[in-house]
Amino acid sequence: MDMAQEQDTQHALLIPWGQFAREVGLVSGIEAVKLSQKVYEHTPQAKVVEFLVAILSGAKYLQDLSLAAHPLDKDLAVAEAWGQAGWADYSGVSRTLKHLSWTEAQALAAVLEQVSQPFVESELATLRSQGCKLQYDGDLTGLPVSNTSRTYPNAAYGHMSDEIRLGYQAGVVSLQSPTYGRQWLSVEHHAGDTVSCTQAEALVLAAEKSSGQRPRRRTDLLQKRIEAFVQSREPAEKRLISQQARLAAAEQAQAGTLAQLQAASAAKPKHIQALERRCIRRARDVEIARQKLDKTLAWLKAHLEQEKTLRKRLEQFERENAENPQPVEACFRLDAGFGTYDNIALLIEMGYEVYVKLHNHKITRMLQAKVTAETGWTHVGDNAEMVAWAGMQLQHCPYSLDIALERFYTGQKQKHSALAHFGDTLVTTDLPTWFGKYNARQTIEAGIKETKQVFYLHRLKVRSEPAIYLQEAMTLFAANFIRWATAWIEQHTEQDENTLPIGKMGIKKQVQVAANTSAKVIQNSDGMLLRFSPASAFAGKQLFFRSVTRTQNANRFLSFFTFLALIAQKLR
Repeated sequence: MDMAQEQDTQHALLIPWGQFAREVGLVSGIEAVKLSQKVYEHTPQAKVVEFLVAILSGAKYLQDLSLAAHPLDKDLAVAEAWGQAGWADYSGVSRTLKHLSWTEAQALAAVLEQVSQPFVESELATLRSQGCKLQYDGDLTGLPVSNTSRTYPNAAYGHMSDEIRLGYQAGVVSLQSPTYGRQWLSVEHHAGDTVSCTQAEALVLAAEKSSGQRPRRRTDLLQKRIEAFVQSREPAEKRLISQQARLAAAEQAQAGTLAQLQAASAAKPKHIQALERRCIRRARDVEIARQKLDKTLAWLKAHLEQEKTLRKRLEQFERENAENPQPVEACFRLDAGFGTYDNIALLIEMGYEVYVKLHNHKITRMLQAKVTAETGWTHVGDNAEMVAWAGMQLQHCPYSLDIALERFYTGQKQKHSALAHFGDTLVTTDLPTWFGKYNARQTIEAGIKETKQVFYLHRLKVRSEPAIYLQEAMTLFAANFIRWATAWIEQHTEQDENTLPIGKMGIKKQVQVAANTSAKVIQNSDGMLLRFSPASAFAGKQLFFRSVTRTQNANRFLSFFTFLALIAQKLR
């Protein structure tokens, strides 16, 4: 038996994570990105890898790389696991991130997307095999900085956690995953004054780009909407003709009065004064007629522009349907910030089943007025009740929606909100299921909470805007990566009573405890043993990875893509 090599680490779980990262091509992908920076002791690509490892370790601040109780940049065992000769000081990592261009940051984010793609495709295949709809959730989350800061480029004031704060917004989309619970698909960086109602289409398009899937566009509904839209213009067009005639008559009357005034220079003063007053009235009549005409013209111009937009959308959707021989069924859930009529109509036309809370608070008051003492409320939650109406036509909304009024208590205070749904599901006949379906979007809210409480996304570790975007992308990737790595570790470790039950540990415990605890790394040709320190939280536990080159059990140590196929097969 060959001599074993032993190393100590203070960041135990980062060791197998590094091996997994190398196997899926993450490290080599980052190293292949061209970064136009000078190389001293460490390459800029190596510093980017170190930045990602810092996020995975749950570092609150970039300086924790070098100044924490157990500095990561001194942990050579972790560096080796991640294919690095060593780590740079945090100041060097900071300089590299500061000088990243947008093109470079986007290229690095593209590597994360490339690594993610097989996992996304595996989940999509599993969902198809189970006959499930794709379930997307979208949201906008604030990333505040100090209100007195002047060093964050393009930061702006906006609504963040029920406050007006200076900072940024991140638009995020997740996919409900049968294997991992939640799979982040995309993140978009925005200024802090970005509001949710402007981002619904962007979230949907980001989801479709990441998944490569889209439902069949509802061009039949859109065509009927356009026809009704054109017909709705007829009263205004008739009004335009009459207003043009009234303006012409008013201008003619004004001209006649002015002519009378000019011809009355020798008339009595009282007659001249009467004509002058009449001229004032005629001028006012002309101005009123012109204002009404201008208002109608402006309305018609906006109406024609909107019709042009709808027709362009119809042409685009017809092309997309022709190019999409295998459409999927998909559902999108959004909160009230996105729930405008325009957004709802767009998502319907894009082919989605829609669950949303309505943005217009007037609808909530209107629904409350419809409720009487005889109205039968349905208990749907611990402190929530609902009453619903199927196929309700709301003013200014082009499509009929299933509408529900929800009432619930927060402390002693009763609150109301309005939910809307469009799709084939008969939600009004099963209100508890509707309530549960919509509120299951808490999975994305829990995910956002995880990014901030486990990975500290809200503590921006950099001040360059491209680097801030990279931190956002890497944080969501880290949340996915750990879930993938957990399944990989379970598949690749020998299981006995001393094996660390990694699959039973939550993400928070893995990051804040297992990735920051001491262990001995013992390697020889048989494999690698990660033995947790007697002084650690996992004393007596270990993880043993047998060397692929020495094992004869091909089913035990799978290739990366076979591993994904097995996970999907087990869930069918």
